[in-house]
Amino acid sequence: MSDTVSTRTKWIVRATWLSGALLCALAMYLLPSHETIPYHVLWIGLVLAYGFTVWQPREMLVMVAISAVVTGTIMSYHASLGRIDWIETAEIPLSVILTAVVAHYLRKRHLALAELARIAQEEHRRIEARQHLVRQVSHELRTPITIARGYTELVRERVSDPVVAEDTAIVLDELDKLAQITERLVTLMQIEGQLTREPLALDRELARIVRRWTPAAERAWEVTASSGTVLANRERLEVAVDCLLDNAVKHTARGDRIKVTGSIDHDGWSVEVTDTGAGMNPGEVPEGIGLSTVRGIAQQWGGTIEVRSRPGAGTTVSMTQLSSMLPVKAWQP
Repeated sequence: MSDTVSTRTKWIVRATWLSGALLCALAMYLLPSHETIPYHVLWIGLVLAYGFTVWQPREMLVMVAISAVVTGTIMSYHASLGRIDWIETAEIPLSVILTAVVAHYLRKRHLALAELARIAQEEHRRIEARQHLVRQVSHELRTPITIARGYTELVRERVSDPVVAEDTAIVLDELDKLAQITERLVTLMQIEGQLTREPLALDRELARIVRRWTPAAERAWEVTASSGTVLANRERLEVAVDCLLDNAVKHTARGDRIKVTGSIDHDGWSVEVTDTGAGMNPGEVPEGIGLSTVRGIAQQWGGTIEVRSRPGAGTTVSMTQLSSMLPVKAWQP
């Protein structure tokens, strides 16, 4: 369908130029003392017609030759009758040379645009193939986990032995961890895909995300965030912050403090998670799936992550993005 439309457009442009060229040639013949305007309109129209459509070099050569012969014949005829000076016929070879140079660069532009269109089409197919793979992998990983969890819960309900109950609780806990790892793996596969950004209130988003964690982990939670709007994808912002909070929970104990700080300024915006856990040596800074996911999301938005940690002094992880906005207000869950 697109090829048909392209061909139709090409012939409409050519027919329009040809009609205009005939009128210009007629005006040159009938108005010998005013032939300059229709002469230049004819040649400019030829260049424009070539620029708006894709012509083969042979086709362009034929059009240039016909234009040169027609305009040259008319101007030579008028010069032979003394209506114009012979020097004016020098414009014909100059117009041919100028048109050839412009046509050369226009053709290079056409070829470059065609190559860009081909690359974009290949990229589109690659993204579609990746999304299809993600859906398949997601299904293949989640289904056995869901089935295994269902059977484990069934065993726990039917057996009253406390040892079995303890064992099934461990199995369920490990299955939950496996489900989280699966979600992160799928997110990692999706990171390079297309995403839709929207204006988000950073303080409200961080408050919402942290509020989900407070019942699951007995920590001293604190959120302080600048009030303002950032441009981000809500789902991926949530995934990134969840990964940071998950790491903080794993490296802290009951009663430890986990503070989430959101900042917005003229240079960008950032989210920082600080905990009062055991901390780590520089060589022990986690490089697992969680931080890999955060790093991937941050890099996709043109940002970075930074990890600062010392044994006995807790850990701070900062995710910085490019965007902007203003002030500060606090929220306590």
